[in-house]
Amino acid sequence: MSDIKFGTDGWRGRIADDYTFANLRRCAQGFANYLTANGKTGSVVIGHDRRFLADQFAAAAAEVVAANGFHVYLTNGPTPTPAISFGVGHMGALGAINITASHNPPDDCGFKVRDEFGGAIAPDGLAQIESLIPAANDLDAVKTMKFDSAVKQNKIEIFDIRPAYMQRIASLIDVEPIKKAGLKVVIDNMWGNGSGWLSEILSGGKTQVIDVHAERNPIFPEMKRPEPIPPNVDAGLAVGKREHADCVCIMDGDADRCGFGDENGEFVDQLRVYGLLAYYLLEVRGERGTIVKTLSTTSMLDKLGKLYNVPVINTGVGFKYIAPAMMKHNAMIGGEESGGYAFAGHVPERDGILSNLFLLDLMVRTGRKPTQLLQDLFAKVGEHFYSRIDTRTDNENKNKAKKILDTVSIEGLTLGGHKVFALDKTDGYKFIMDDGGWLLVRFSGTEPLIRVYTETTDEAAVDAILQDGKKLAGL
Repeated sequence: MSDIKFGTDGWRGRIADDYTFANLRRCAQGFANYLTANGKTGSVVIGHDRRFLADQFAAAAAEVVAANGFHVYLTNGPTPTPAISFGVGHMGALGAINITASHNPPDDCGFKVRDEFGGAIAPDGLAQIESLIPAANDLDAVKTMKFDSAVKQNKIEIFDIRPAYMQRIASLIDVEPIKKAGLKVVIDNMWGNGSGWLSEILSGGKTQVIDVHAERNPIFPEMKRPEPIPPNVDAGLAVGKREHADCVCIMDGDADRCGFGDENGEFVDQLRVYGLLAYYLLEVRGERGTIVKTLSTTSMLDKLGKLYNVPVINTGVGFKYIAPAMMKHNAMIGGEESGGYAFAGHVPERDGILSNLFLLDLMVRTGRKPTQLLQDLFAKVGEHFYSRIDTRTDNENKNKAKKILDTVSIEGLTLGGHKVFALDKTDGYKFIMDDGGWLLVRFSGTEPLIRVYTETTDEAAVDAILQDGKKLAGL
């Protein structure tokens, strides 16, 4: 038993260490208490990913929520996170519990919560849920009931959100031109929940789909974790290169994040992907609306905002900030550095399936290859270069790094030879440089990591900026 702390997107832990059935039930009770405390009655959607015991953890959560008087819609199998979020609104539910650790290492599992719109719950709501989780020594406060009994009494209802989700996707994009285009597309499912979903949408035409890492395998072979960045995507990109594919579409372990590879089997980083998606909506589809982005993602969006006269809203890192901002500003698109992008007319939640479809549609509508599309984007905003270093650490070293960073003065400070003229402490420590680039030092809300990121127009300075950033944090 342990104290449970919610991070950026809920709670994650190591299976059989702190992530146990007892602690999982405490979390489910905390969510039920939160709904009750806010006067809510009705139903809750519960889904899960393909990780070890995830289906049984989801069933245990359903037993607790049902015992608290809420009707439970439990997915009939591993289901992509965006489909679970869509299911909240579709079923008229109060929110959702999603048993997934997303992109974390194989040993982890997670407990994500969603609001009545299917989006991430804002920080004050997460804090309230955390405060209502029963203490480790108060298991009597956790209500539960037998699964089979709950099903017989219709307190737990097994349902399939796939058909309705597919209809929603069809309303957002016409996939027929993509299916008829005759592309060769490699889909790296990263052993995750998106397996079969994107390939089903693209099947039945001239476009050829090659699925890789499509089976269920909770140890995630050929990658350290199902996070859609190198080196985890290297095996999938190699298939794209070997098969001479037009592109590689990548989804993380729960299919809410998007990765992308070009026609040469080279990775297109997440900041450039966000730039391409915004360019697609603004230039190709002619849409207009607010862009919401975290402070850790690309400044290309600020430049596109000025070019197309649309507002750009910056938030802290995580969809717990992006989702509320998208709702508030009726945003056209929202996204973050990790490869999560959400779109108007859908749910305020990342959707790796829809993101990849939009990138394919961009290729088909323009008749351009990914490398050519990047050049089109750079012609408007200039070429930008991005990289990131993650350093695993503990609380003691985290606190040391924070103390060091709190004392940093930007007076005369340079990073990779570029002068620093501003410091933003909204979420971490973001140093703004004279070329319009930036360096961010931030402490992960989901893992024991210190992340050092940079984006700059000076390609030769990328490594030097990152190393200077590590030194600033005492790493």
